[in-house]
Amino acid sequence: MGTRLGKQTIRLDSKPVIQAWAAIAGAKEGNGPLARYFDDIIEDEYFGEKSFEKAESKFVRETFAKILNKGNVSPGDIQYIFAGDLLNQCIAVSYGIRETEIPFFGLYGACSTIAEAMNLGSMMVDGGFAERVVCITSSHFCSAEKQFRFPLEFGSQRPPTAQWTVTGSGGVMLGRAGDGPRVVHITTGKIVDMGITDANDMGAAMAPAACDTITAHFTETGLPQNHYDLIVTGDLGVHGKNLCAQLLEENGVLVREVYNDCGAMIYDTRQQQTDSGGSGCACSATVLAGYLLEKLSKRELNRVLLVSTGALHSPTAIQQGESIPCIAHAVGIEMI
Repeated sequence: MGTRLGKQTIRLDSKPVIQAWAAIAGAKEGNGPLARYFDDIIEDEYFGEKSFEKAESKFVRETFAKILNKGNVSPGDIQYIFAGDLLNQCIAVSYGIRETEIPFFGLYGACSTIAEAMNLGSMMVDGGFAERVVCITSSHFCSAEKQFRFPLEFGSQRPPTAQWTVTGSGGVMLGRAGDGPRVVHITTGKIVDMGITDANDMGAAMAPAACDTITAHFTETGLPQNHYDLIVTGDLGVHGKNLCAQLLEENGVLVREVYNDCGAMIYDTRQQQTDSGGSGCACSATVLAGYLLEKLSKRELNRVLLVSTGALHSPTAIQQGESIPCIAHAVGIEMI
């Protein structure tokens, strides 16, 4: 059983193993700097389907199948699925895995969902309630634009602080045995709302939540600030990453040299014209299940703190003048 450290952090005594992982990305992601780390790159934004929403569900379905194949297991070997996406009622994952007949927890943590799923899945495994669980998320540029901003046909202009929703799906299988990277600590985030109302500046809205969770992680674990080879936030983008680094320094957390952001990593923001960088549930999920876990498994990195970030707003709330509540969940992953 795990040990609670302070208010938000748990040290997982069994250290659940990330036994398998997979990431499938879209065409724009496939033209970015991390392209070679993805299992598949899908050039067709419809993925052979009749709508963007159905395409996103297919991303989930294919990623889930790849995870099982790489882990050499069948659906019957999985006790639970923890999954979510950005669409209303999380339809991308629910339609994507509806034929699996596996007990399912549908989650909504916005773009923090992969780390939220891994928080919960790790506790399930560490507590002895499951031998294996799958954590998986997705997003799609076209379906997210339709739901949260404007239909693509509208051709709306983007400010420099705006971000590009990642098209893709990423996921991991957690289990009790194996030689892969292990989840050692989890720090569950609190909702942080600094009163920002601009939905085109999500990095600024989410940066305080990321700072809050990272600060809590180091405070509650007692780990030295040089413990991790890489600390990576989920989708603050270039603008939000700089804000987060500044906030951390104001809190006395001096990790700028090992700090990066998945949204700043997944695109070449200048060449690909993605403004401040990537966002979406698939942003940190594909970077984790593509780039980060490969680096860990090869011991090119030994300790990584993934801090996926999410904005818990809706178009209706923004139209009513509400501010944007945000959250960040952390997963400490180590090769042991």
